[in-house]
Amino acid sequence: MPNTRSLGYALFLAVNATAVWGGVFPFLPMSIQTSSFTVAFFLAQSLVFAVSYFASTLGVYFFPGPARKFLVWAAGLPYLLGWCALIAAVYVQDAALKLAIAGGALIGFGSAGFYMAWQRLFASQKPAVGNRDLILATVFAPLIYFALYLIPVAVTVFLIPTVFMPLFALSILVASRTTDLDQPMFENLPREHKNTYVQALKDYWRSAFCIGAFAFSCGVVRSIAVETPEVGAEVNMLSMASMLVAGVAFAATWQKKSLQLNVSSAFRVLFPFVISAFVLLPFLGKDYIAPFAGALYALYDCAIILMMVQCAQASRERGINPVFMYGFFGGIVYMLHDAGYIMGLFAGNLTMFGLQPLTSIALFSVYLLALVYFVGQGGFKQALSPNRARAERIELIPTAAAPAKRKRPSASVQAEGQRKPAVVDRISKQCILVKKHYKLSEREAEVMELIARGATVARIAEMLTVSENTVRTHSKRIYAKLDIHRKQELADLVDSFDPRTLE
Repeated sequence: MPNTRSLGYALFLAVNATAVWGGVFPFLPMSIQTSSFTVAFFLAQSLVFAVSYFASTLGVYFFPGPARKFLVWAAGLPYLLGWCALIAAVYVQDAALKLAIAGGALIGFGSAGFYMAWQRLFASQKPAVGNRDLILATVFAPLIYFALYLIPVAVTVFLIPTVFMPLFALSILVASRTTDLDQPMFENLPREHKNTYVQALKDYWRSAFCIGAFAFSCGVVRSIAVETPEVGAEVNMLSMASMLVAGVAFAATWQKKSLQLNVSSAFRVLFPFVISAFVLLPFLGKDYIAPFAGALYALYDCAIILMMVQCAQASRERGINPVFMYGFFGGIVYMLHDAGYIMGLFAGNLTMFGLQPLTSIALFSVYLLALVYFVGQGGFKQALSPNRARAERIELIPTAAAPAKRKRPSASVQAEGQRKPAVVDRISKQCILVKKHYKLSEREAEVMELIARGATVARIAEMLTVSENTVRTHSKRIYAKLDIHRKQELADLVDSFDPRTLE
């Protein structure tokens, strides 16, 4: 069932979609939605939005103190002023272009701040709770968005800054009261654990580029939508419908089984379909844009969910500040979205060689997507390296324990998961069975096995490139899940599982 967190985030997503998704405003008069107005707004909004992510990453690293607080007013005030600027543009049309730029910049900064606050909240919760709230919000956001059309347009535009924004700002303030600030992700000072943060950037930048490729594609589609506001309104509707489908698909699948997803592998599978869709663009014309955008945004929405889940997982497992991780990841993704939008505008107005606008857009899109694909896979360094490292998997693990049995072989244990963990000896096999039975994450299973082998906290922290506080937090969670209190109880529990199950 939805709660304050999921409904608040859903309302934020719905309201944000009325302006941020492409500079097309379904609740503002079409008379002011000229090409120059929408282009100016979205350039200002998107660039400030992406830069704010990178700025948050640097800010958390060098000034970790303020990051311990939910500074909602720092995001809410510019967001409110941005919407006031958009409303003012309707009545002061002589200054509409300047107000569009100011409104775009303010909304971009404010929305980035709210996204950071929500990500911080979801990451601070237990994985099952945070992931559930995030996915439920993704399901309810489109429903709220479509419900906004039931309100008279002239009223809706005033309700957003005066009613809706205060509501989702209040919801995050209320929800944040239960946040445990004693977790390693908040306690650990970034500059005191530099190696942990650097290693995280090395491990996750490829995933960011893969998701950024979908963002780039959506930026291109948005550039076409902005040029034609009538088409843009249809794209907005299909985008939100795609979000609903993506959210329902995630929720339904997660309820049935554990999910282990590899972003890089998924991108390699989908890449040929994406570039093939762009190749069809000049042949099928503008009637093809809306369904193409709907399918593309379905993939993009799934990717955004995975981005937030993966960043939260990295923060929990490695003791990294969630704003740092999400700011780095999101900065890459949304900067590539901006690059796609700018490229689409440039290619659409390019008339040399007698190319039609859609032909130019398709040509440049396929070329730049191929470059992003190459860079995202590691570039020349990765292509020539003998060690083909891959991004870590994303885990969505149900809260209920699996009905495994001890001292008896079980076919279901071996069937779960996408890849078998490394089996070294009897203890490794037994730890795999414990992980399956109690639904431990990969990192929890690593820590559990090292504890079972007698490794100290300091040694485990060194081996996993995390802080000692992070190891202690994992140990507490492991002991709670296994319902034990001492190392000897862990050893006895591990020994109670029959390793022949995996043979």
